[in-house]
Amino acid sequence: MGLRYAQTVAVLKWPTLSLFAYLAVLAVAHVAWRDFAAGVLLPRLDASRETLTTLVALFGTTISPYLFFWQAAEEAEDLAANPRRRDLLHAPDQGGPALRRIEIDTLVGMGFSNLVALAIMATTAAVLHANGVTDIRTSAEAVEALRPLAGSYAAGLFALGIVGTGLLAVPVLAGSAAYAIGEARRWPVGFGRRVREARAIYATVALATGIGMAVSLGAIDPIRALYWSAVVNGVVAVPIMAVMMRIAAQADIMGAFAIRGPLRALGWTATTLMLGTVLAMFGMAWLA
Repeated sequence: MGLRYAQTVAVLKWPTLSLFAYLAVLAVAHVAWRDFAAGVLLPRLDASRETLTTLVALFGTTISPYLFFWQAAEEAEDLAANPRRRDLLHAPDQGGPALRRIEIDTLVGMGFSNLVALAIMATTAAVLHANGVTDIRTSAEAVEALRPLAGSYAAGLFALGIVGTGLLAVPVLAGSAAYAIGEARRWPVGFGRRVREARAIYATVALATGIGMAVSLGAIDPIRALYWSAVVNGVVAVPIMAVMMRIAAQADIMGAFAIRGPLRALGWTATTLMLGTVLAMFGMAWLA
């Protein structure tokens, strides 16, 4: 790998700035803010198959299975990149600061991602849905959401955002799959390793990236592919969350860091909510 782990992380932070374009669009797009606030706080939902499937997809983009593997793997990578840090099993005194750092990082990251997601939905609704465009099938149609801000430069700005998020998505999506497979197979893992030290991991990343490229260049509708991959993520996340909650609450495994109280209750509440939504989706599909 040309860049070491710490350098790679520093480089990949900058493409996230392209996402601020959607926040800027909100200042110039004609958003019905009262309707938008009402829809966010009190969404009108029904028990139809389409609504439940979309809800599962929404959960799948927020609590995605690959994030569990990716965040855990990156914490392990940070240990190798920062010699002052040690794993909490052997240095429990570092637990307090480490968990606070992880909490802040997670809250800021999730808050930013959800804010950008809301901005994308608001601008798309104001620019496209309000003008009768309700079925987006190509990136050329999606780019119109940036037209109020960028005008004739909308395509270039959208392309910059796609490239930027793609640079972030490839190592996260392909990398998380490689981490999961590698750890299950007990291979040497980590982007901090050189290629000759972790050939199987880098081969898995290359294979996953190649499959993604082949799918995107094929006849499959990319928008529908993204939608259904989110649905699959929402379904797969349920058993992973259940196992994770079981492990995280066991003192014989986690020791002093076993979760309890409000955090444990919130975790099981989220798991139960996702399970109920997935079961409802399958139930409506079966009845149909």
